[in-house]
Amino acid sequence: MRLLEREPSLAALAEYAAEARQGAGRLVLVSGEAGVGKSALVERFQEELPDARWSWGMCDGLFTPRPLGPLFDVADQRRGALLELCRAGAGREELFRGLLHEVSEPGTLNVVAVEDVHWADEATLDMLRFLSRRLWSAPVLVIATYRDEGLAADDLFRVALGDLASQRSTRRIALAPLSADAVGLLARGSGWEASALHRLTGGNPFYVTEVVQAGVTEVPPSARDAVLARATRLDGGSRQVLDVAALTGTRVESRLLASVTGCPPSALDELLGCGLVIEDGPWLRFRHEIARLAVAGAVSAHRGRAIHGLVLTALADLGCDDEARMAFHAEAAGDAEAVLRHAPAAARRAAWLASHREAAAQFRRALRFADGADASTIARLYEGLADEAALLDQWEDAADACEHALAQWREAGDRLREGDTLRRLSRTLWNLVRADQAVAAVEAAVSVLEPLGPSVELAWAYAIFANRRMLQAQHDAAIDLARRAQTIAERLGATDVLSDVLNTMAASSAAKGEDWVGGMRRALDLGLSGRHQDQAGRAFANFCATYVSERQFAEAEPLLVEGLAYCDERDLTTYAMHLRSEQAAMMERTGRWDEAVTLCAEILAVTPLSSCSRLCIVRKLGAIHARRGEPGVWAYLDEAAEIADRTREPQQIVPVRLTRAEAYWLEGKPDHARREAELAADTAEGCDAWDLGAVAVWLRRTGSRRRAHGAHAEPYRLELGGDATKAAHAWTELGCPYDAALALAHAPREPELRQALKILTGLGAFPATRIVRRKLRELGARSLPAGPRAATRGHPFGLTRREHEVLALLCARCTNAEIAAKLFISTKTVGHHVSSILAKLGAPSRNAAADQAIRLGLAEREPRAES
Repeated sequence: MRLLEREPSLAALAEYAAEARQGAGRLVLVSGEAGVGKSALVERFQEELPDARWSWGMCDGLFTPRPLGPLFDVADQRRGALLELCRAGAGREELFRGLLHEVSEPGTLNVVAVEDVHWADEATLDMLRFLSRRLWSAPVLVIATYRDEGLAADDLFRVALGDLASQRSTRRIALAPLSADAVGLLARGSGWEASALHRLTGGNPFYVTEVVQAGVTEVPPSARDAVLARATRLDGGSRQVLDVAALTGTRVESRLLASVTGCPPSALDELLGCGLVIEDGPWLRFRHEIARLAVAGAVSAHRGRAIHGLVLTALADLGCDDEARMAFHAEAAGDAEAVLRHAPAAARRAAWLASHREAAAQFRRALRFADGADASTIARLYEGLADEAALLDQWEDAADACEHALAQWREAGDRLREGDTLRRLSRTLWNLVRADQAVAAVEAAVSVLEPLGPSVELAWAYAIFANRRMLQAQHDAAIDLARRAQTIAERLGATDVLSDVLNTMAASSAAKGEDWVGGMRRALDLGLSGRHQDQAGRAFANFCATYVSERQFAEAEPLLVEGLAYCDERDLTTYAMHLRSEQAAMMERTGRWDEAVTLCAEILAVTPLSSCSRLCIVRKLGAIHARRGEPGVWAYLDEAAEIADRTREPQQIVPVRLTRAEAYWLEGKPDHARREAELAADTAEGCDAWDLGAVAVWLRRTGSRRRAHGAHAEPYRLELGGDATKAAHAWTELGCPYDAALALAHAPREPELRQALKILTGLGAFPATRIVRRKLRELGARSLPAGPRAATRGHPFGLTRREHEVLALLCARCTNAEIAAKLFISTKTVGHHVSSILAKLGAPSRNAAADQAIRLGLAEREPRAES
């Protein structure tokens, strides 16, 4: 195919290659619709860069992705130390470092092309993240191609694109369809009129070429028909080879085709001559995925099953060790025995490489073929699925899998595995906010396992039971159970259990006001050194949560950064959500409310989101809406109260009840506020000094006669002692301006009240400013500063002027890129504004926000762009 209108893109690639040659590595993201010529562009660039060392990797959309497939492709081509790591079953960190070292030899420009990244597994996306952070000082050019159409807002690849685009080494090239003039050049001599062909194909180079080369006189209803028009010219033997190739993958080894079809060289020559496939070393490769899909779709179902069976046998004979590939063909062939042999192995490999979605998909694949398997086999598959779903924050799926596993172990009469599954079930039930059932499950686990003697399974049961007690603020009982688990874990060398129980003991020690940092640090170190992803993720989450709870934000910040990188790169969704929630809490407490709202909206957009993950987010949004006097407060806080009460956890119930007390106080409803503060006090036993201090202060602020007992954190203790100025100073030193202002707002003197008014006005805390202004007027104060800007205060949802402009363009159904162009701001900034708008309107999507705004008359016309 002639390459037209791609000179600017080739020039950009040449520029990035020159920068990489000088040691400033680049990751180039090449995007465009299917058939627009992304691969053709990279192949042409290879011709123009003959002195570079090229490596190619491909993400195949044919089956559940092989984790790190492109990395293994590169290793196979280079035949060096990286291949040895792959053969040795190295972990992902070693593989990532090995890849970077392999392609960073001095004196040579290495180019790594990774095609069709929109099909990448999580581990491959993490590999690109790893490279993007380290390329800036390496002589490496990485080119990643992907389709940019049809991506959902919460698509994992879209999230990864945001991460990649923020790196200093990343550059982007977007390929547009061809112009009518270029289409005319491609169609010359075909009888087609250029503008008509351009209009009907949209300028897509693949569609144009297929129509022209198929020799048809009118545009077929689909590219499939154009492809098949060319395929029908093949004789029977060559067409059979083409069909087998299409069902095998975008690339297929020539020797595999020969093994399956027994095709002579002449058949391959004819196949290459038709133009649908090309030679790529020892492989044949479809010129485009659209062509492969068209050919594969024309193969009848019964013939397809037979072909997949032949491919499966041939791959086994050739010594294929790609379990994911084998599992795909086994399923397509309907070979249950082969599926049960290959899919679980593929799942375990995916989990080892932290591709947890792929691992869960492989376990589900195996379960679809497990009807005739024995109870133990089925139970192990469900256990594997439960573990992967738990890491993905898919707790309903995890609980369902645990229930099935439990039934199978009971049928098999295996008491040890039954007890172990009960402790797994306890964890899932707790995350589904079914607290009583969770406790009953772990009690049952202990009763089943204790008579069997010390075991890793019993240690885990004690560990989970300890965690339950810790979350219920029964800290002495939690520490006792944790020590029982610790004794067994140390004796049996179970470092994952040891990390877990040290974590729990540290959290309980913190709540009791005792030293906790050393224990939590050891828990984290054990999780990391032992490659226990679940325990490392939990340790990062609890380390950060405790620091944030104690308002030690400087200590929390580096752990948040490190923990998020660790969890995101390993697809540990549950703990990544927890960490982002703590990040939002830190923003809320330090007065960065716009950032907190944006982050909370981004978290709520994730689907599915467990109740536990939603709880902390909706509480924060309710608090900020209340402090700003915005609508939607009680929708958030009612949901928060409903979930919190079901957790039976004081550490969840107390903050929610106090937030509700504050919201009622801001609305001027003291009786309601007092009731909520007293409900918090009813639950506060066993809470830490910060929660106990907050309860005591809000009891006083709401006029309750009750008193909270126990130790109080210093800022609260100072306020309760009558020294509002010192309390405010303590809050200011901690970086909590709103808390400082509230302490001053309850002082009886004008200077403290004026200082409170200044802080609250700066934060946009309008309801509190009204309360303070009223107090100042009652004291006879004069010359009070002006209130908040009318434009923001007057908007019924508290939107800023810029957010109102963005909302108007959302109503016009503009994309973020179109909004950015109209308002002369960056697309990333538009994204932040959209997230904030969704949170303020309580809308689940941009279309829902637009519909709501139109219905309420909030944004009726498009704003004028500012110069």
